[in-house]
Amino acid sequence: MASAAVGLALLFVVMWAGQIVLGLAVFLLSVIALGEFYKALENVGYKPIKIIGFAASLPVVFLSFEDFSINLGDLINIENMVFFIFLITVILFSLIVFWHNKYNIIDICVTFLGIIYTTFMFSFLLLIRNMDNGFFHVWLVFIAAFATDTFAYFSGRFFGKRKLLPAISPKKTLEGAIGGTLGCVLVTILYGVYLKSSHSINEVSLLNFAVIGLFCSIISQLGDWAASSIKRFAKIKDYGNLIPGHGGVLDRFDSILFTAPLVYFYFKFMIF
Repeated sequence: MASAAVGLALLFVVMWAGQIVLGLAVFLLSVIALGEFYKALENVGYKPIKIIGFAASLPVVFLSFEDFSINLGDLINIENMVFFIFLITVILFSLIVFWHNKYNIIDICVTFLGIIYTTFMFSFLLLIRNMDNGFFHVWLVFIAAFATDTFAYFSGRFFGKRKLLPAISPKKTLEGAIGGTLGCVLVTILYGVYLKSSHSINEVSLLNFAVIGLFCSIISQLGDWAASSIKRFAKIKDYGNLIPGHGGVLDRFDSILFTAPLVYFYFKFMIF
C-alpha cells in the first residue's frame, strides 16, 4: 500500500514537471523493463543481445523535445520509424552471419521482441504527451489501466467464480474481467465529464471517452495476460523486486504498454 502511494505521488510529480522530465522517466522505465524482459528469457537459456536493445532505447529521450535542432515532426514519422526498424533488423542479422558461433536466430528474435515490447510501446506515452491537449490525453492511459486493475480485482474477489485463463493467470475470473471493463468505462466517462466541466477539453464527446474506456480495458487486460504468459514460460514469479509488493517495472506497467499505443491511435485516427 505504501509503495503504491509513493508510486502515485511520483507519477503526479513526473506528469506535472513537463515533457523533458517525462521523457527521461520513460527512458529509464524502458531500459529497466527491457533489462527485466531479457533477464526473464535468459532464465530459460536464451541469449538476447543486450547492447543492441539498450542502444535502441536512446531515441526515446528525444521524443520529449518538441524542438530539438529541427522540428520533431520531421524526425518522427512513419518513414523514419520504418528505417529504424530496418536498421535494427540488418544489425541483428549481421550478428548471426558474422558471429554465428555465438548468436542464433532465436537470440535476435528475443532481442528484437524486447525492443518492440518495452521501448517501442513505452514511447507512445511521449507521443501522446506531444499531441494537442496531450497532458490530458496521457492521463487516460494510466486512468484506464489502473481503473481496470482495481475494478477487476474487487469484482473477481466478490463475484468471481468462472476461471478465465487458469493456465496463465489462475486468479483471473470472467466476472473480474467484466467488472474491470465496466468500471473502466465508468471512470473514463467521469474523467471526460471533469475535463468538459473544467473546459480543459471540449471537442471530445463523452461517447468517445466511453469507447476509449471499453477498448483500453480490453487491451490492458490482454497486456496483463501477455506479461503473465511470459513469466510462466520463463518460470519466474515476478520480473523483479524494484517496487515492493508489486515486483518489477513490467509487473506494474504491463497494462500501460498496451494501453498507451491504443490511446495514441484513437486520438490520431478515430475521434468522431
